[in-house]
Amino acid sequence: MKKLAILAVLGGLCLALFSGCGTEDLSASVSDEQLEIGIVAVEDLAAEEEAETETDTSHEGEARSDLTGEWIDADLAAQRPFAVMIGNTKVATPQYGIGSADIIYEAPVEGPETRLMAIFQDYQNVEKIMSIRSCRLYYIDWALEFDAIYGHYGQAYLAVDMLSQSYVNNLSGLEGQLENTMYFRDSSKNAPHNAYTTGEGILEGISIKGYETQHDEDYESHYQFNEDDENEITLTDGEAAAVVQPGYLANKPWFVYNAETGLYERYQNSAEQIDALTDEQLTVKNILIQVCDWYTANTDTGYLDVETIGSGTGWYVTNGQAIPVTWSKESQTAATRYYDSDGVEIILNQGKTWVCIVQDTYEDNITFYAGEEEFSAQ
Repeated sequence: MKKLAILAVLGGLCLALFSGCGTEDLSASVSDEQLEIGIVAVEDLAAEEEAETETDTSHEGEARSDLTGEWIDADLAAQRPFAVMIGNTKVATPQYGIGSADIIYEAPVEGPETRLMAIFQDYQNVEKIMSIRSCRLYYIDWALEFDAIYGHYGQAYLAVDMLSQSYVNNLSGLEGQLENTMYFRDSSKNAPHNAYTTGEGILEGISIKGYETQHDEDYESHYQFNEDDENEITLTDGEAAAVVQPGYLANKPWFVYNAETGLYERYQNSAEQIDALTDEQLTVKNILIQVCDWYTANTDTGYLDVETIGSGTGWYVTNGQAIPVTWSKESQTAATRYYDSDGVEIILNQGKTWVCIVQDTYEDNITFYAGEEEFSAQ
């Protein structure tokens, strides 16, 4: 519209100039003011066209990551992610490669222990992921939400039938053809906490199984993220959340908001949770707390089952604030959607996300603190 307005002004100016005088003394009939208007308009038009050209090419060859909302290589963005089970008991830490994950799910398993599922977009460049543990039934549903290829070293018997279905593209360390090609053992640690894989190994496993590595054309992105030209999401009408405790009983984790970086720093077992590859503390931009129904599927083994399909309550935490949300998942492969108090789907800030699955029995253990001093006093 601005271009059309400028061209209209210039056209009108030129028409007036040519209709009001002959060609003999054209310069004499043009005032300094008219010349200035024409020159400025042309300069403005050129500057705008140059700016638009820069904007159009700023993300050439890139696309939005479905996992973080950030601009990444377009081919990488079209690639199905890799989701893998990672042990989180004290003896299994520090984990390797976990800092490269874009999304981490944490959920209870037997007793008070939790297990992680890390989701990687750029898995082929990860040097080492350890320790890889066995599958639990409900993690499959979360992996399917992202159309992920699912890695695990064995499984609880409850998951056997599910893993045999053709639509679950899984890579199990118990398959003979994947041992020593995708999965390996680190002799410096004791089994079962020493199983690991590499980016090269993951590619080999996918090749052996013949899985498709690209999303289907009709694949829909999971989360909604803020745009680059928008300010970061600042939650209002919520609770101060400088420190977040999801309330797990064994590892007793907590997150601390760093106002300088805008990220939450992860702690558990009374210390920083780090990636052994980099020796750096795990950090995330977003925390989603999802409260779920559950039951003990087998009292002898202590295996749990968590209700992933249906609806429930929870929290969205970012930039030092937390708001209550509701969640809904319509089917096994459907994405879990999160909504604010007005029923509007929430928008996440760009960056990594940690999803804490909390049993409804322990919902009261979820705690937010306005500051670290308040947290320490508890």
